[in-house]
Amino acid sequence: MPIQIRKITTKEQIDEFHRLPKKLNQGNKWYRPPFRFEVENIFNPDKNERYQRGGECERFLVYDDNEVVGRFAVFTDPEKDIVYDPKLGGIGFIEMQNDPEVANAIIQYAKDWHRERGYSGFRGPVNFGENDTFWGVLIDGFKDHNVYGMLYHPEYYEGLIEQTKPDKFDDLFMYQLQMDQPLPERLLNITDRLKSKDNVEIRPINKRNLLRDGELIRKVYNRAFHDQIIQEREEEFIGISEETIRQMVKKLKPVLMPGTSPIAFVDGEPASFLVSVPDLHEISAKTGGTLKWWQLPRLIGFKKRAVKFRPLAFGTDPRYRGRGLEALVFIEGFKWTKELYPNLKVLEGGFVSEKNWIMRRSLEALGCRIAKTYRVYKWLC
Repeated sequence: MPIQIRKITTKEQIDEFHRLPKKLNQGNKWYRPPFRFEVENIFNPDKNERYQRGGECERFLVYDDNEVVGRFAVFTDPEKDIVYDPKLGGIGFIEMQNDPEVANAIIQYAKDWHRERGYSGFRGPVNFGENDTFWGVLIDGFKDHNVYGMLYHPEYYEGLIEQTKPDKFDDLFMYQLQMDQPLPERLLNITDRLKSKDNVEIRPINKRNLLRDGELIRKVYNRAFHDQIIQEREEEFIGISEETIRQMVKKLKPVLMPGTSPIAFVDGEPASFLVSVPDLHEISAKTGGTLKWWQLPRLIGFKKRAVKFRPLAFGTDPRYRGRGLEALVFIEGFKWTKELYPNLKVLEGGFVSEKNWIMRRSLEALGCRIAKTYRVYKWLC
């Protein structure tokens, strides 16, 4: 029986969607599943505002003689897609057996799906939703656990995707810093001078007033990404809405580590920030990606037990660039985290586009090194 592709419409098919990567990675100690409910929120129109903004998303299973051998999602998001020339849709959450026929069937179906909607091509793997999670296919860094918000892929995925003849769209780097590594003395001196200035203030995000601080972060983030030195990065950005911030606050409030995520102010204006969370995949690895009520006790004290954490968002208002604020929020956040959570061993941050040489240079100056590379591809229909 030839390869068949069927749209997901039933609960059993959704279960198969989540079972497949576990099956493909069975016995691989580095693989950690994402939380199922977080992935499902992406495909829920009530939880993902991209649907309300004109986006369309469908997901599929690939069958070979009634056995599930692949999965994927395809989507359009007019607000984001229009910035590309030609206009590009998206494909994501690709998982597949080591079979070129499966990979070819997925890509051909995605081409037909996008062509029917007037698109000239698509990029992926990317996420239909947040810009900071579930992007790219892992091509380097296989002997390490995937950190929270990122997926793990078998090594053969790169070859299967490459044989479908895509173009490379972008490489995304995950940077690591060992918590016992000394910070550069030069940057410590810079941050000490900044902290001594009367018009500069730095404090942790207030978990009791997270919606207020979330709005401050939104303003900085939107200013930062609407005014970038790297033109390609600016064109890809459409801004974060107030609704997105409300959803992020609801999601992050239970997992934020108090006292670790700094906001810096200049003359009372929010100027720079860094938001970090513990590596929740340490929990999902033990629960199989679920979080039922009887599994909630695993969260008790987890922040103190976590070994790795991930900075999720990092930005500086362009009006205050070049003043050392990036180093200030990074170093102060690092120092606070190290003091409050001594069990943490590794910071893993990103992802950072290969195009974003400014951020890459800043992280490397702080002592961070590339630990993993994820690749995003582009196909023309």
